[in-house]
Amino acid sequence: MKNLPCLLAGALFGASCFASAYAQPPSKSDPSAPKTRAEVKADTLAWLAAGYDPNNWWDYPDNAQRAGRIVAAQRAQEAGAGGAQMRPQ
Repeated sequence: MKNLPCLLAGALFGASCFASAYAQPPSKSDPSAPKTRAEVKADTLAWLAAGYDPNNWWDYPDNAQRAGRIVAAQRAQEAGAGGAQMRPQ
């Protein structure tokens, strides 16, 4: 009887280890997946490089939308260029 709690604890620990070993990271194609801190920092730097100024409240919607379009176009161009390189000749 004294071994039963140890056996149950061991089984629970083994099941949790087994489940975590087969856990998959979120897919990058899923837009609802949470971003990592590095991805958020990279997005912020890309928007700032595209001309977004978070302190410019007068032109807020326009400058944010303009920067968003620039960043989206750059990423589409990078994705297109990457796909062209991976095609067999």
